Amino acid sequence: MAVYGYARVSTSQQDLTIQQEALACAGCEIIRSEKVSGSKLANRHELETLMQFLRQDDVLVVTRIDRLARSIRDLQNIVHDLNAKGVKLRATEQPIDTSTAAGKAFLDFLGVFAEFETNLRRERQAEGIAKAKKNGVYKGRKPSIDRDQVLEMNNAGMGPTAIANELGIGRASVYRILSSNK
Repeated sequence: MAVYGYARVSTSQQDLTIQQEALACAGCEIIRSEKVSGSKLANRHELETLMQFLRQDDVLVVTRIDRLARSIRDLQNIVHDLNAKGVKLRATEQPIDTSTAAGKAFLDFLGVFAEFETNLRRERQAEGIAKAKKNGVYKGRKPSIDRDQVLEMNNAGMGPTAIANELGIGRASVYRILSSNK
């Protein structure tokens, strides 16, 4: 039986130290960490590696369930995969015991709240962007392609492929500019 830890933060600016220390204190022999959003399972390479490594009677430890998943569906899929392998799941800050009905229900409640938190954050962000746009503050990213330069090059007889190569952009971008100018 081995005890593995998994630590995750959402952005590269955040620090993993507190989670890593808590996992080490919980007896984790190996701790895998990553700085990536928990709202999706995609691109979570360290978690994927752990899931491949885990064997029957191993224990996966996280500090909180929202470090493992921010979506109830992803959480349930992870827990299902762990159960199928005979792996136990523990959280240092939450009383998780997936071997009892109450423990399973509590785990699901935590997953629901993590997803709820994520959805609230998205709504607030969308409201903030809408307000900023209304006030003329938020205008999006500045264009990275000089539209006039593309049109000038085309008028000078250059084809879309040559323009794309010259400017270091994709041909689709050149075609999009040329078609919107007609």
